[in-house]
Amino acid sequence: MNIEIAAIGHARGAMAEPINDYADRIRHGGKQIGISRLDITEINTRGGEARLAKTLAGRGFVIALEEGGQTLSSRQFADALQGWLDAGHSEIVFALGGADGLGEAAAHADFRLSLGHMTWPHILARLMLCEQLWRAVSILTGHPYHRA
Repeated sequence: MNIEIAAIGHARGAMAEPINDYADRIRHGGKQIGISRLDITEINTRGGEARLAKTLAGRGFVIALEEGGQTLSSRQFADALQGWLDAGHSEIVFALGGADGLGEAAAHADFRLSLGHMTWPHILARLMLCEQLWRAVSILTGHPYHRA
């Protein structure tokens, strides 16, 4: 399965380093559970919602990060990831909006996920998603990262 994070905005400076670190961990550890690729697609903020919608059209299983989405524990998220793998999805695309949300891109969602009831800046949401993807991989592979 290929995973893509399609996000409006660009990770720069201090925020880029931990995002890239988690992405590298997912790329390496995810191979054990069938994740063959992880890509991060950054979309310019100007006209971003329309560009994101175009990016998502006709794609694999799309997960929209939205405030009103389903809230999962880390273990539930790992179980969901395993379920998507078991269901034979060849591609999962996580869609993250910018300051104005997802707009029309939300219409492409097969699943809506919330990182909690608080609103987060899109760059922190991207970091939190990467961390939770790595945590899910660590849960599914028995890696000691997830201790709870």
